[in-house]
Amino acid sequence: MPSDIVIECSKAIAAKGWNIAFAESASAGRMSAEFALTENSGAILRGGIVCYEVFVKEQILNVPHTTIEKYTPESAEVTQILAQQSAKIFNSKITVAITGLTTPGGSETAEKPVGTFFFYIIMPLEKISHREVFSGTAEEIILKAIDKTAELIINNIPS
Repeated sequence: MPSDIVIECSKAIAAKGWNIAFAESASAGRMSAEFALTENSGAILRGGIVCYEVFVKEQILNVPHTTIEKYTPESAEVTQILAQQSAKIFNSKITVAITGLTTPGGSETAEKPVGTFFFYIIMPLEKISHREVFSGTAEEIILKAIDKTAELIINNIPS
């Protein structure tokens, strides 16, 4: 069952007559699945792409290899390009891209520990870039990141 904030976000998107699409790295489709479980999913959910591996980021979403090498796959810079490329593919009113670190063994550093997530959300009147560090198990981190996405969208939908 989706969280209350995901349900609220889904309703708010539907009330505007908008739709949403996702480019998901660390969340690997879980965000699309959570939004798909809301009663407004048929009205709002356009689709999504899981771009977990660098190959998909580069070959399908055209993130330059040099950008990934310079900033790492889990970075604000890569996340922004994922959102921009996905917006072209899905032609959605809202496009969300998310990258992050849920377990050790990726590009984590002291400045970018496990739990760090990057969000880039393209909305009709707003572009949102956000970075946050979450704690918990991999699943808890992903669910917190999904709720944060819903919160960022709700806070930027004009009334």
